Amino acid sequence: MTTLFARPAGSLRLRLVRLVSVATLAIWALAGAFSYNQASHDVRELMDSQLAQSAALLLSGAVHAPESLADVAAETAQLRGVRKGRNSLTLEFQVVGADGRVVARSLNGPDRPIDDKLGYADVGHGGENWRSLVLVTPCGDRIQVIQSNRLRDKEALEIAVKTVVPLGLFIPVLIGLIYFSVRRGLKPLDDLAAQASARSSENLEPLGHANVPREAQPLVAELNRLLLRLGATLENERRFTADAAHELRTPLAAVRVQAQVALASPSAEVQRHALQQVVAGADRATRLVEQLLRLARLDPLARLPDPQPVDLVELAREAVDATAAEPGVEQAVRLETLAEALTVAGDHDLLAAALRNLIDNALRYTPAASTVTVFARMEHGEPLLGVADDGPGVPVEELPKLIERFYRGRDNTAEGSGLGLAIVRRIAELHGARFEVGNRAEGGFEAYLRWCANGAQPA
Repeated sequence: MTTLFARPAGSLRLRLVRLVSVATLAIWALAGAFSYNQASHDVRELMDSQLAQSAALLLSGAVHAPESLADVAAETAQLRGVRKGRNSLTLEFQVVGADGRVVARSLNGPDRPIDDKLGYADVGHGGENWRSLVLVTPCGDRIQVIQSNRLRDKEALEIAVKTVVPLGLFIPVLIGLIYFSVRRGLKPLDDLAAQASARSSENLEPLGHANVPREAQPLVAELNRLLLRLGATLENERRFTADAAHELRTPLAAVRVQAQVALASPSAEVQRHALQQVVAGADRATRLVEQLLRLARLDPLARLPDPQPVDLVELAREAVDATAAEPGVEQAVRLETLAEALTVAGDHDLLAAALRNLIDNALRYTPAASTVTVFARMEHGEPLLGVADDGPGVPVEELPKLIERFYRGRDNTAEGSGLGLAIVRRIAELHGARFEVGNRAEGGFEAYLRWCANGAQPA
């Protein structure tokens, strides 16, 4: 569950640098391992080749001048001019003639007979593992040359490390270049953030799309749509506040005037009439405040929070019964429906409020002898819920303006706030229905909510 103190997600720039750096180090490690294995293999092959060349030279000398190899080991040890390294790969050897006599042997050369197995092999000597090569001449002379595997492996490791380590020295430089590239690549997002931070309630212009990466285009589009909706909402609130203040000023001023008349007049009859006007003005202000509060609750909603099945026929019947029970209703209110039940998904209380506003509107603007009809029916496969009357109707040029807030008509003298039909329209929007108004062909006016064909389930 999201909390007010949720941990921030962190920097996208640092996250990208971290991920790319880890991937780079992983690739470097794999490349290093591969390079090390390949270098070790190549070094061992090179050492085996050198071992074969040394063995061939020694064997050639043993065949043509065997007496020259008698002291070769001692003479080799006394050579000058080349400084021996701490890992010098010295060769140890023994040469055996065709008759089995040892012709020559190095200081630490093998001291056991040469076996019949020719070529390379790993043998034990002096408690260590050695690399051995056995060669034989056509005359039967043999030579065995050995080299310490421990020193060979150490030498191979040093050569391989010298091949891989230089690559690692460039890793910091590579990470720096990665950081610079990521920073440069994310600069359009920084520019976009600067644009967004410059927006306020006075500046809700759309964000520019120039230089915005393709991946961020959907985000910019959604932000622009949000700014558009926010601008419309703020404009509605400003207009709503201004209109509400204007509409409330009239009844409050009337109440004040009538109260001053009651205080100033010595006549009891005048005082009584003024107080009645005060009560009427207070009732009008109360109705206006109730309508304003209802609109304030409906405006922020994007959809119904929990729609439930609502029977439009039963809803219309309840509205007719409630209106008939009210005192002072001079019009005839009747119910018209052809279905036993007509169900839509919605909010019962909101639809009841919408229907009540339509009935109040019809009662307020029709003569006393008129008939007000509340209907719930199907028309062309679409469910309708509304109110019709046989009054004078509305001028055609004023029909589009009726659903605007606080609009009451130019020649209208009846009491009202001009919010009733605007509230009905908002309730219709929340229910996915259309709110339609018009004059009837036979005379009178009608206003109703119309759902699409699949919006209801007739019984």
